[in-house]
Parts: sequence; C-alpha cells; structure tokens
Amino acid sequence: MYEDQTYEALLERMLDRVPEGLDKREGSIIYDALAPAAAEMAQMYLELEVSNNLFFPDTADGEYLERTIAWTGLKRHPAGKAQLGARFYTSGEQPLDIPLGSRFSLGLLHYSAAEKLAPGTYRLESEAAGAEGNQYSGALLPIDYIPGLARGEITGLLVPGTDAEPDEALRQRYFDSARRPATSGNKYHYMEWAQQIQGVGGARVFPLWAGPKTVKVVIVNAEHQPASPLLVSQVQQFIDPAPGLGEGQAPVGAVVTVASATGKVVDVSAKVTLAAGYALQPVIQAFTALLEKYRKEKAFAATYISQSVIGALLLNTEGVVDYSGLKLNGGTANIPLLETEVPLFGNVVLEV
Repeated sequence: MYEDQTYEALLERMLDRVPEGLDKREGSIIYDALAPAAAEMAQMYLELEVSNNLFFPDTADGEYLERTIAWTGLKRHPAGKAQLGARFYTSGEQPLDIPLGSRFSLGLLHYSAAEKLAPGTYRLESEAAGAEGNQYSGALLPIDYIPGLARGEITGLLVPGTDAEPDEALRQRYFDSARRPATSGNKYHYMEWAQQIQGVGGARVFPLWAGPKTVKVVIVNAEHQPASPLLVSQVQQFIDPAPGLGEGQAPVGAVVTVASATGKVVDVSAKVTLAAGYALQPVIQAFTALLEKYRKEKAFAATYISQSVIGALLLNTEGVVDYSGLKLNGGTANIPLLETEVPLFGNVVLEV
C-alpha cells in the first residue's frame, strides 16, 4: 500500500516544495534539514504497512491473529501433553502395579502415571507439553523408589503431544469456519467437535452411514496416523457418550460412532544416480523426510498416492541426479486410498 513512499520519493517531494532560487543541493542547509525528516517519515510508512497487515486475518500473525479472529470464538490450540502406554514388571517378569502419580524419566523428559489400564499397564502423561514427549519406546527409570519394580518400558504412543498451534494452522481453521460454517449438528460441526480433543489431527464425517440418525466420525491423531483406542474413546465420550441421548456435543437422536482411520502401508523402491560426494544412507534419510511431509499433507485429502509425485520428491531430494525403476508396493501404478484410509510409508529402499 505504501511501497511508493520511499526515502528518496519523500525527500524529492519535500525539496519540490522549496521555492526556486534557494540552494537545495545535497549538503546544503535545506537539504540537510529535510533529509532526516524524510528518513523518519519513510520509516513511519514502513511501520504503518506492518501495522495495517496486523489487522487482517490473511496477514496477521501471533497475538494479532488471535485478536483479529477472536470475534468468531476460535482460539489457538495450546500445546498438549503426550500420553504413553507403559508396562511394569517385577524381577520375576510378573506385571507390577505402581502408585498413581509415580514419576519416571525417559531420556531428558519426565512422565507420571495417570491411569491404570490393566494389571501392570498404565497410561503415562508427559510433564512437559509439546511434541517432544512423543517417544515411542525406551526403558523407564523411576525417579522415586517403587518397591518390587524391576523394570518399566514404553509400549506405545496413546495420544501424541502437540506443540502450540502455528499461525498458518489457526488461520486455515478460521478460513474453514467461514467457508464451511459448523452449526446445528451439520457434518462440519462433528469435524469441529472431534478436533477439539487434544491429539486429534483430522476427522472425516459420514452421515447416515448405518441408517437414519447415524453418524460415523473417523479420526487420525496429531501425526496424521491411525488413532489409538484411547484417543477414539476420548472423542466418543466428548461427542456422544450415551448414543442418541444428547449427553455429549451431538444433538438428541443422533447415534455417533467414532472410529480410527486405517493405515495403508506403501513401500517405495527405486534405483538412483547420486551426485558426486553423496552417500546413499543420508539420501535415503532425506527422501524419507520428504515422504513423511507428503504423507501428512495427503491424509484425508487425497484419494490415491501418486507415483509421479513420489518420483518428483525423489528428484527433489538433495544428492539425487536421476532415478529409474520406481515402484510403489512392488508395482508401477498409483496406490488408491479409501475414504477411511491414510497413507503410511513402510520400507524405503533405494539402490545405486
């Protein structure tokens, strides 16, 4: 908006207002008096441009984005704590029950026992919020003495921890709510309800899936992978804990079934030509990272995994000059995805 209000343009306009016949050359008294003012005004226009951008949802960021969309009731999702499954054993390899609240360390992070799921099996919650708590395996070290405890181990990630919602995700939620209003128990309302639960990364809604007044909500976790039974249960309890009775978010009469998406494993193999100075293993790691980013983008957004896109990702991998013989699950065709499936990349095999 103010791109033309540069220091040079401002100074020239100011000098044009000085009567002819007076010395306006660089170094003159008039020039030296006007130049600092022009510089300050140019800086003012720059700051005014930034300030204007802070009052519109498509350009605002940080606190200003939150304040700009506050009228809608949307709020930034705070960082969430990871929840892990764990088992504990005696020296005789028998399941051991531990006191709730017992604290354990795993690497540099601490976890506490939040709920007993079965004999010797517990749900642990990270003491620190954020995705850093998403450790899938490892031995647990007790912080306090627990009688009879010989060892403890992580069995899986139940609910992924999440970092605070980034600006772009919050902005997209705002645009989605404006373009697809969630109201009166429509399908977008169910999507919104599901994603209010910490750890849910996406939802797809199937109205009338098993007859009148039935609704199926299929979810993925924050990593866009199939959700754990615990996360499914939490969403079910929030939306419709007593089917049809309206005791959750769903209206009276709606019978809601919450389920996890299923994973479609896709193995990738190809022969590559490497650029000089590159080793195969780092290239495989870089390619795998690109596949993971692509997988998250396509969860619940694509009906197939495109072989041509995978080939483009391979060519965009640093160190790859060319490739041949690209195969997905042993074939050369695209991999179709059902509406309830999300892609999971399995073995990534590159040969030279």
